[in-house]
Parts: sequence; structure tokens; C-alpha cells
Amino acid sequence: MQAVLKHPLAIVKIKDLPKNKKQIIIEPFDSRGFTGIRSCETSYPEELIKQILSIKGPFSLCDEIMRDEDSLYTQVCLENDILGYISNENFAGKKLLDFGCGCGASTMILSRMFPETQIIGIDLGNSSISIAKLRAKHYGIKNTEFFCSASEDKLPDNIGEFDYIVLSAVYEHLLPKERTSILHQLWSILKPKGVLFINQTPYRYFPFEGHTTRIPLINYMPDKLAHSVSCRFSKRINRNDNWESLLRRGIRGGSAREIMRILQAEVNIEKPVLLRPNRLGFHDRIDLWYAGYAVSIANKYPKVKPIQKIMKYIFKAIFFMSGFEILPSLSLAIRKHNAKLINE
Repeated sequence: MQAVLKHPLAIVKIKDLPKNKKQIIIEPFDSRGFTGIRSCETSYPEELIKQILSIKGPFSLCDEIMRDEDSLYTQVCLENDILGYISNENFAGKKLLDFGCGCGASTMILSRMFPETQIIGIDLGNSSISIAKLRAKHYGIKNTEFFCSASEDKLPDNIGEFDYIVLSAVYEHLLPKERTSILHQLWSILKPKGVLFINQTPYRYFPFEGHTTRIPLINYMPDKLAHSVSCRFSKRINRNDNWESLLRRGIRGGSAREIMRILQAEVNIEKPVLLRPNRLGFHDRIDLWYAGYAVSIANKYPKVKPIQKIMKYIFKAIFFMSGFEILPSLSLAIRKHNAKLINE
């Protein structure tokens, strides 16, 4: 059996497969402008597929589904970037905030990772939250709730305090003024000894800007020059895009130093302590990057796998000689620690 969904940019065919699976085939009207994934398999019901298509469009339909269902996409990064620091049993009976949850792919993964944890997902758009709720309904998940923020720089009222807060591929999309405001608000609702996780955010000073423009060395350019070069040479950027729109898309990434500086400005008694990975065979953030982010990229682009391995050894050598971890993306875990107990 086959259903056909019509969209202004494409025709989407949904074919039934054995074991309650479906194959999605996207046929764009203009192949030249189509940059998304054209085919995927899913366990999603047609209602959920239609909702994602109507909100995300055909360019992002399969990508959005794979964020949740492909274990080598978002899941492998979340598992390593969290469990590399904190053991699974520490999450039982606790409360976790998935800030910037989008359409709920990360929240679904977190709910499967931590079934005994109360998980709250927060995002700006009601449309995105509607997809997240349909996903939770599809899986029969009972340990999640979703709320909308009133604005980009304000959390919903009365959401309580949390033992853990996760920003997964979120921080880079906050404008500079929002970063300070949001981090301060998140820090204020993180319980003492709680942990703030920031992962899958591009490193601000990596030589290649692969998130928004895919242009080398642009991270070292002044804003005005970076904007001009992006609009002229990146095929992913419209010539009329302004600088704020590029910042919103994540062109400037983040750094541990920037994040710690913002949090330290809020310090009273609780001090932010940057943790190092020490579980699951991980010894530094280079190990985390290679086991998570690099594997995820290599899964989509198999030809880059040998390059990723070479990069790992280069990063290790730089770290050995200088003490600096120069990586494409961040994987940070920051504990809210009572300053008096740091050395205990």
C-alpha cells in the first residue's frame, strides 16, 4: 500500500513495509534546490509523518526522523557526551531539562536512556512542541512533558529546579546577548551539585566552520568580513542574509572559556566546575568526539572515516604538546559545586 502526500516543494510517497515499517521517498519538483535526504525508513505512523512534513518541509523530513530513530545520528553523541561523565544510575529519580528540544528527537532519546528520570523539554515554537508530543504518544512515553518559552531569552515560568540540564546542538543558535541571559537563568534553576551538559555545538575557533558555511578560516575573521565572505562564497548562504540571521543559524559556535566566563559572573556560593570525562574508556574530550560526533559524520559520509581517524591522532598530539583540545565540537559537563567543598 502506498500513500502520496503533496507539498508545494515535493511529492512524498509513503510505502508500507513488513514489521510495521514505512519507506519514505521524496520526489522534489526542483532537484537543483533540494539538499535533504531523499529516502528513509521509519516506524512512525502516517499522522506523525504528515505533521513533520507540514512543519519542517520535505527538505528536513527524513533528517528529522533519523535524528530520533538512527542510533548513529544523535543518540551516539548524547550517550557518550553524558554517560562519559556521569553513570546511568545517577539519573534515576532525578529531574532533567532538555533545553531547546526542538521537535523532541533528543527528548525521546533521553527518555529511553533514563526511563526513571522526569524529563522536561522546552522550545520556542508550538509547532515544534506539537511534533514532540506526537512522538511521545507514538512511543507511549510517560516520563516527559513539554513547554514553550515565551521568547528567545526567557524560560517558562514555574518549571522548578533540575538535577541535570542538557543543551544538545542548541548553544550555537543563541545570539550573544541571549547566551548570557539564558545561561544565567539555567544556572539559577540547576540544583547544587547538578550538572549542565553542553554538546554538539561547533567550537568557535576550529579552523574549518562546518556547521553553517563550510568555509575554512572564517572563524578567525572579524564579523563584518566573515559576513561578506559567507554571502559571497558559501553555497549554503543567501547573499541577502544579514549577520544576525547567520548568528541564529550557528555560524559562531561556542567555547568552554566563553561559557565558563558567563557562568562565573553569576557565582555566589556555587562555583561552576568543568568536569573531565573519565568513564566508558574515555580519558579526554577527544575520545568523546571520536566515539560520538566523528562516528555520526562518518555514518552519513563513509569516505571521511579515514580522515576522522587521522584527525584524532592530530588532536591527541596537539593536546599532548600544548594542553589544548582543538576539536570541531564541544562536549562539556559543568557541575554546580559549593565552593567550600571543591577540595573535599
